[in-house]
Amino acid sequence: MAAVSKKTISLPTSQADYIDAKVASGEYASASEVVREGLRSLQARDAAIENWLREKVVPAALAHHAHPDRALSSEEARKQIFAGIEARKKARA
Repeated sequence: MAAVSKKTISLPTSQADYIDAKVASGEYASASEVVREGLRSLQARDAAIENWLREKVVPAALAHHAHPDRALSSEEARKQIFAGIEARKKARA
């Protein structure tokens, strides 16, 4: 494991109880392991959001800025979404 830095944190009782239950179940050996796992999950979520923004949102925004005439109205977008849902339902049937 990498170098360790000790921190003191305060938690609501419900979160402290949750950590204690995870340790008591044997799923984790210590409260620190539970917190580290939670932080790894938070880091993964943040990285996924950052990637989504960079790979999907920014290119879509740039494309819209370059060609605003190609944008759909909210009504047309709604129709396309619901048409896609119906097509998937039919494909499963």
